[in-house]
Amino acid sequence: MATDQTDEPQGFAALGLRPELVRAIGALGYEEPTPIQRETIPILLAGRDVLGQAATGTGKTAAFALPVLNAIEPDEAPIPVCLVLAPTRELAVQVSEAMHKYGSQQRVRVLPIYGGQPIGRQFAALDRGAHVVVATPGRALDHIRRGSLTLGAIRTVILDEADEMLDMGFTEDIEEILKAVPAERQTVLFSATMPGRIKSIAKRHQRDPAHILIGASATEAGTVARINQRVYFVNRGHKASALGRILDIEAPQAALVFCKTRNEVDELTETMNGRGYRAESLHGGMDQSTRDRVVGRVRDGTAELLIATDVAARGLDIDTLSHVVNYDVPSAPESYVHRIGRVGRAGREGTAVTLAEPRQRRLLDNIERLTKQTITVGRVPSVADLRARQIEVTVAAVRDALEADDLDDYAAVFDALTAGESADADANKAIALAAIKLVHEARGAVLDEMEIPPSAELVRRHEKHERDGKHRDKSGPKGTGGGRSATGGGAGIGDGETAYLYISAGRNAKVRPGDLVGAVANESGLTGREIGPIRITEKFSVVGVPAASIDHVIKMMSSATLRGKKVKVRRYTD
Repeated sequence: MATDQTDEPQGFAALGLRPELVRAIGALGYEEPTPIQRETIPILLAGRDVLGQAATGTGKTAAFALPVLNAIEPDEAPIPVCLVLAPTRELAVQVSEAMHKYGSQQRVRVLPIYGGQPIGRQFAALDRGAHVVVATPGRALDHIRRGSLTLGAIRTVILDEADEMLDMGFTEDIEEILKAVPAERQTVLFSATMPGRIKSIAKRHQRDPAHILIGASATEAGTVARINQRVYFVNRGHKASALGRILDIEAPQAALVFCKTRNEVDELTETMNGRGYRAESLHGGMDQSTRDRVVGRVRDGTAELLIATDVAARGLDIDTLSHVVNYDVPSAPESYVHRIGRVGRAGREGTAVTLAEPRQRRLLDNIERLTKQTITVGRVPSVADLRARQIEVTVAAVRDALEADDLDDYAAVFDALTAGESADADANKAIALAAIKLVHEARGAVLDEMEIPPSAELVRRHEKHERDGKHRDKSGPKGTGGGRSATGGGAGIGDGETAYLYISAGRNAKVRPGDLVGAVANESGLTGREIGPIRITEKFSVVGVPAASIDHVIKMMSSATLRGKKVKVRRYTD
């Protein structure tokens, strides 16, 4: 008689977890273990130490939490048998909440303790007892020294996001804690990156650990593949303007912007608020109540930009996040993957934007080698692009208002403006334009006259991608010659190559970007989106146009005037 294969354990049950734990995670919607869970759980159940490298979003919390909970009996006395160390309050709370849900059917008590919370309340909670304590290193050590956190029954110690804890200066605290827990214990260490100091801690405090790597291959197949990645090469002085321009066009639901330093976070937050965004800053210099308020504003949609340092943002999981921005290229490729994975969780898609300076191109090459993916090179939107987008948004807002049911409520305002006079088309048009102006300005449309010059690296990267078979056009790399001569960059991505016009009028003639866009568009029939980038010098200007159209544009502009004066137009050459 054939064996019924359906009787074989499936999913998490096949990993050897106890039935009540399998039921609890099944009720939470967990069906199949992730690669890191499938690989880690049996090893931890067997009692071995683990040294794991995995990014956020791979499921590592359940990978280390489920084996710990599996060893706790439903009626076991609530004394600490597991200590989890996490770098931030947010991650400690997140891990604590997850373990509480997983262990609900076993009545497992999980207690988070961290700085910024009244220590008296923590004393009382520890007195009541807990099976698992999830703590930041500083507060854990404080309780150990006071005797309020007893370690005699600890069976497992877990270091989550170990690299971040070391970056935050917790090395000595961790060493002291690991010396204080029983020598006969299981030690589990997870880190997004694996620098030498992490390996050194593992060598001193772990016994023959199993090495688990869930890195580039899993990321490439899953998280990174779902994320639309773009890099914009911008010189340092233009970064804030470029970011504003890109976000104006992209209109993210919520964006997380990573900066290197606290000062940069504060300065960029002020700049983006000045541009009309609801931006909040997050860094290590804030107290806990401020951090909680900031994160809450982003989660509930009150703020749309969260500008943060790497360490401060560690452990955050925001469902509404649609964009991640690297204000600088991360020095460690793994950090890049870790950051952008925040918009690729649970099957969600998102966008990752990186602002790179020319000197950072090698860092970008390292990232592409790790992820085995080519990052698309984008062109910073021009003034014309921005204005076109702002008009689209205003038109959409006015059209929505026209479909509202309460327009008659505003008839009194219209009557007051017309002062009871007979309808006059010109007057009515002026009233409509004034109302549209208020709508346009109220939604944060920015008057931006400055073109952002592209970096020379833009063309270099574009040509490299062509050699690799990316973005190849029938004309080949030769079509970029004009672009290299003009401004050191400007190859369009996705709509063909860019060539450049020389126009014999510049700042001395009071020429503005809008004048150039208008003249080229009016004479050639190109749209504003097809024109740019633009560079204006004292005596002449350089304007990018589609390479396929440049001869037509030169011909049509042979008799053009600019600000009332005839100008010479030709291909731009050095």
